[in-house]
Amino acid sequence: KKNRLDECYIRPIAYLGTEGIGLNPAGLSVHLSIAVWKWGTYLGKEAIDNGIRVKVSSFIRHHPNISMTKSKATGYYLNSVLAKQEAVRDGYDEAVMLDPYGFVAEGTGENIFIVKNGTIKTPPLTSILSGITRNCIMKIAADYEIDVHEQYFARDEIYTADEAFLTGTAAELTPIREADRRKIGSGSIGPVTKRLQDTYFDAIRGRNDKYLVWLDFL
Repeated sequence: KKNRLDECYIRPIAYLGTEGIGLNPAGLSVHLSIAVWKWGTYLGKEAIDNGIRVKVSSFIRHHPNISMTKSKATGYYLNSVLAKQEAVRDGYDEAVMLDPYGFVAEGTGENIFIVKNGTIKTPPLTSILSGITRNCIMKIAADYEIDVHEQYFARDEIYTADEAFLTGTAAELTPIREADRRKIGSGSIGPVTKRLQDTYFDAIRGRNDKYLVWLDFL
Protein backbone atom coordinates (compact mmCIF):
# COMPACT_ATOMS: atom_id res chain seq x y z
CA LYS A 1 0.00 0.00 0.00
CA LYS A 2 2.82 2.44 0.89
CA ASN A 3 4.47 1.68 -2.45
CA ARG A 4 1.22 2.44 -4.29
CA LEU A 5 0.96 -1.05 -5.75
CA ASP A 6 -2.44 -2.66 -6.27
CA GLU A 7 -0.87 -6.08 -6.82
CA CYS A 8 2.72 -7.14 -6.27
CA TYR A 9 5.18 -9.80 -5.20
CA ILE A 10 6.43 -9.45 -1.62
CA ARG A 11 9.79 -10.89 -0.60
CA PRO A 12 10.98 -10.55 3.00
CA ILE A 13 14.58 -11.50 3.74
CA ALA A 14 16.19 -11.83 7.16
CA TYR A 15 19.96 -11.56 7.38
CA LEU A 16 22.72 -11.28 9.99
CA GLY A 17 24.69 -8.17 10.82
CA THR A 18 28.37 -7.35 10.34
CA GLU A 19 29.55 -7.63 13.93
CA GLY A 20 31.52 -10.70 12.91
CA ILE A 21 32.70 -12.42 9.75
CA GLY A 22 33.44 -15.97 10.91
CA LEU A 23 31.32 -19.05 10.44
CA ASN A 24 29.85 -18.90 13.94
CA PRO A 25 26.91 -16.46 13.78
CA ALA A 26 26.40 -16.36 17.56
CA GLY A 27 25.82 -12.83 18.80
CA LEU A 28 25.20 -11.28 15.38
CA SER A 29 22.22 -8.97 15.11
CA VAL A 30 19.27 -9.94 12.92
CA HIS A 31 18.03 -7.54 10.23
CA LEU A 32 14.93 -7.66 8.05
CA SER A 33 14.37 -6.22 4.59
CA ILE A 34 11.15 -6.41 2.57
CA ALA A 35 11.11 -5.89 -1.19
CA VAL A 36 7.95 -5.43 -3.26
CA TRP A 37 7.60 -5.16 -7.02
CA LYS A 38 5.10 -5.71 -9.80
CA TRP A 39 5.59 -9.20 -11.15
CA GLY A 40 3.28 -10.79 -13.67
CA THR A 41 2.78 -14.50 -14.06
CA TYR A 42 6.14 -16.08 -13.17
CA LEU A 43 6.36 -18.43 -16.14
CA GLY A 44 4.10 -16.36 -18.42
CA LYS A 45 0.36 -16.15 -19.08
CA GLU A 46 0.60 -18.85 -21.74
CA ALA A 47 2.13 -21.18 -19.14
CA ILE A 48 -0.89 -20.79 -16.87
CA ASP A 49 -3.30 -21.44 -19.73
CA ASN A 50 -1.50 -24.09 -21.77
CA GLY A 51 1.23 -25.56 -19.57
CA ILE A 52 5.01 -25.66 -19.69
CA ARG A 53 7.81 -27.96 -20.82
CA VAL A 54 10.07 -29.29 -18.06
CA LYS A 55 13.37 -31.12 -17.98
CA VAL A 56 14.47 -33.54 -15.27
CA SER A 57 17.65 -31.85 -14.08
CA SER A 58 21.10 -33.37 -13.76
CA PHE A 59 21.45 -31.34 -10.55
CA ILE A 60 20.14 -33.11 -7.44
CA ARG A 61 18.22 -31.61 -4.53
CA HIS A 62 20.08 -31.48 -1.20
CA HIS A 63 20.23 -34.55 0.99
CA PRO A 64 18.23 -33.89 4.20
CA ASN A 65 21.38 -34.32 6.30
CA ILE A 66 23.53 -32.01 4.20
CA SER A 67 21.61 -28.94 5.31
CA MET A 68 18.31 -27.92 6.87
CA THR A 69 16.31 -28.66 3.73
CA LYS A 70 12.97 -27.53 5.14
CA SER A 71 14.17 -23.95 5.62
CA LYS A 72 13.91 -21.28 2.95
CA ALA A 73 17.54 -20.16 2.98
CA THR A 74 19.12 -17.99 0.31
CA GLY A 75 22.22 -20.14 -0.08
CA TYR A 76 20.14 -23.12 -1.16
CA TYR A 77 19.01 -21.24 -4.23
CA LEU A 78 22.35 -21.79 -5.97
CA ASN A 79 21.15 -25.36 -6.45
CA SER A 80 17.99 -24.03 -8.10
CA VAL A 81 19.88 -21.50 -10.22
CA LEU A 82 22.08 -24.21 -11.71
CA ALA A 83 19.09 -26.42 -12.51
CA LYS A 84 17.08 -23.54 -13.97
CA GLN A 85 19.95 -22.38 -16.20
CA GLU A 86 20.48 -25.91 -17.49
CA ALA A 87 16.79 -26.32 -18.33
CA VAL A 88 16.47 -22.97 -20.10
CA ARG A 89 19.66 -23.49 -22.09
CA ASP A 90 18.28 -26.83 -23.25
CA GLY A 91 15.08 -25.17 -24.46
CA TYR A 92 12.76 -25.93 -21.54
CA ASP A 93 10.73 -23.61 -19.33
CA GLU A 94 11.59 -25.16 -15.99
CA ALA A 95 13.50 -27.98 -14.30
CA VAL A 96 12.25 -30.82 -12.13
CA MET A 97 14.79 -31.95 -9.57
CA LEU A 98 15.24 -35.41 -8.07
CA ASP A 99 16.24 -36.16 -4.50
CA PRO A 100 19.49 -38.01 -3.65
CA TYR A 101 17.64 -41.34 -3.85
CA GLY A 102 16.37 -40.73 -7.38
CA PHE A 103 12.79 -39.82 -6.52
CA VAL A 104 11.06 -36.66 -7.73
CA ALA A 105 11.53 -33.77 -5.30
CA GLU A 106 10.30 -30.44 -6.70
CA GLY A 107 10.89 -27.73 -9.28
CA THR A 108 13.56 -25.06 -8.87
CA GLY A 109 11.14 -22.92 -6.89
CA GLU A 110 7.89 -24.89 -6.91
CA ASN A 111 6.28 -28.01 -5.50
CA ILE A 112 5.14 -30.67 -7.97
CA PHE A 113 1.99 -32.76 -8.28
CA ILE A 114 0.93 -35.50 -10.70
CA VAL A 115 -2.56 -36.81 -11.46
CA LYS A 116 -3.30 -40.42 -12.44
CA ASN A 117 -6.77 -41.95 -12.69
CA GLY A 118 -8.25 -39.05 -10.75
CA THR A 119 -5.83 -39.40 -7.82
CA ILE A 120 -3.10 -36.88 -6.98
CA LYS A 121 0.44 -37.60 -5.78
CA THR A 122 2.98 -35.16 -4.42
CA PRO A 123 6.38 -35.86 -2.80
CA PRO A 124 6.53 -36.01 1.02
CA LEU A 125 8.26 -33.28 3.01
CA THR A 126 11.55 -35.12 3.44
CA SER A 127 13.83 -32.66 1.70
CA ILE A 128 11.46 -30.11 0.21
CA LEU A 129 9.69 -27.00 1.44
CA SER A 130 6.16 -27.18 2.79
CA GLY A 131 4.87 -24.63 0.31
CA ILE A 132 1.96 -22.36 1.23
CA THR A 133 0.44 -22.82 -2.23
CA ARG A 134 1.05 -26.57 -1.99
CA ASN A 135 -0.98 -26.65 1.21
CA CYS A 136 -3.76 -24.56 -0.34
CA ILE A 137 -4.07 -26.88 -3.34
CA MET A 138 -4.15 -29.93 -1.09
CA LYS A 139 -6.97 -28.32 0.92
CA ILE A 140 -8.95 -27.49 -2.23
CA ALA A 141 -8.47 -31.03 -3.54
CA ALA A 142 -9.71 -32.45 -0.23
CA ASP A 143 -12.78 -30.21 -0.41
CA TYR A 144 -13.51 -31.71 -3.84
CA GLU A 145 -12.98 -35.20 -2.35
CA ILE A 146 -9.97 -35.78 -4.60
CA ASP A 147 -7.50 -38.17 -2.98
CA VAL A 148 -4.04 -36.67 -2.46
CA HIS A 149 -1.19 -38.98 -1.47
CA GLU A 150 2.16 -37.72 -0.20
CA GLN A 151 4.48 -40.43 -1.41
CA TYR A 152 7.68 -40.98 -3.32
CA PHE A 153 7.54 -41.49 -7.08
CA ALA A 154 10.13 -41.68 -9.84
CA ARG A 155 10.40 -39.63 -13.01
CA ASP A 156 8.63 -42.28 -15.09
CA GLU A 157 5.42 -41.54 -13.21
CA ILE A 158 5.59 -37.98 -14.51
CA TYR A 159 5.98 -39.34 -18.04
CA THR A 160 2.95 -41.61 -17.67
CA ALA A 161 0.75 -39.24 -15.64
CA ASP A 162 -2.60 -38.03 -16.94
CA GLU A 163 -1.77 -34.54 -15.70
CA ALA A 164 1.01 -32.75 -13.82
CA PHE A 165 1.43 -29.29 -12.39
CA LEU A 166 3.66 -27.04 -10.28
CA THR A 167 2.62 -24.81 -7.39
CA GLY A 168 4.30 -21.83 -5.76
CA THR A 169 3.78 -18.26 -4.65
CA ALA A 170 5.09 -16.95 -7.98
CA ALA A 171 4.16 -19.93 -10.17
CA GLU A 172 0.67 -20.14 -8.58
CA LEU A 173 -0.67 -23.28 -10.27
CA THR A 174 1.13 -23.95 -13.55
CA PRO A 175 0.30 -27.05 -15.63
CA ILE A 176 3.07 -29.21 -17.10
CA ARG A 177 2.31 -30.29 -20.64
CA GLU A 178 5.60 -32.03 -21.45
CA ALA A 179 8.51 -33.59 -19.56
CA ASP A 180 11.78 -34.55 -21.24
CA ARG A 181 10.10 -34.25 -24.65
CA ARG A 182 7.33 -36.64 -23.59
CA LYS A 183 3.78 -35.32 -23.82
CA ILE A 184 1.85 -35.61 -20.57
CA GLY A 185 -1.76 -36.69 -21.03
CA SER A 186 -3.39 -34.66 -23.79
CA GLY A 187 -0.47 -32.24 -23.90
CA SER A 188 -2.53 -29.40 -22.41
CA ILE A 189 -4.09 -28.51 -19.07
CA GLY A 190 -6.13 -31.43 -17.74
CA PRO A 191 -9.58 -31.33 -16.11
CA VAL A 192 -8.38 -31.91 -12.53
CA THR A 193 -5.64 -29.31 -12.86
CA LYS A 194 -8.08 -26.82 -14.42
CA ARG A 195 -10.62 -27.30 -11.64
CA LEU A 196 -8.00 -26.78 -8.93
CA GLN A 197 -6.51 -23.82 -10.78
CA ASP A 198 -9.85 -22.04 -11.23
CA THR A 199 -10.76 -22.53 -7.59
CA TYR A 200 -7.35 -21.36 -6.41
CA PHE A 201 -7.50 -18.16 -8.47
CA ASP A 202 -11.00 -17.44 -7.19
CA ALA A 203 -9.81 -18.06 -3.62
CA ILE A 204 -6.79 -15.75 -3.68
CA ARG A 205 -8.80 -12.97 -5.32
CA GLY A 206 -11.59 -13.11 -2.76
CA ARG A 207 -14.17 -14.58 -5.12
CA ASN A 208 -14.82 -17.71 -3.05
CA ASP A 209 -16.26 -17.15 0.42
CA LYS A 210 -15.10 -20.59 1.55
CA TYR A 211 -11.45 -19.52 1.45
CA LEU A 212 -11.70 -15.94 2.69
CA VAL A 213 -9.95 -17.10 5.86
CA TRP A 214 -6.73 -17.26 3.79
CA LEU A 215 -6.86 -13.53 3.05
CA ASP A 216 -6.17 -10.30 4.91
CA PHE A 217 -7.90 -7.12 3.80
CA LEU A 218 -6.40 -3.66 4.14
